[in-house]
Amino acid sequence: MTEQHRVTVRLDELLVARGMTLVELSSQVGVTVANLSILKNGHARAIRFSTLTAICDAVGCTPGDLLGLRGDDAPAG
Repeated sequence: MTEQHRVTVRLDELLVARGMTLVELSSQVGVTVANLSILKNGHARAIRFSTLTAICDAVGCTPGDLLGLRGDDAPAG
């Protein structure tokens, strides 16, 4: 049995803060809404650096704004 990762994705919060939808982001970065939804909901197992860069450019953030690391004592989310 593999251990679940602790990487968190804050795409939802960034989109809300910028008044942007997944559909708008999808059109700007060339990634399907379905794949962005998988990422947003924390179910992605990997992300390409080119996709990460495109998302950061479109949303105006850095990878550190988009991704975090949940600590053992932090709530899941």
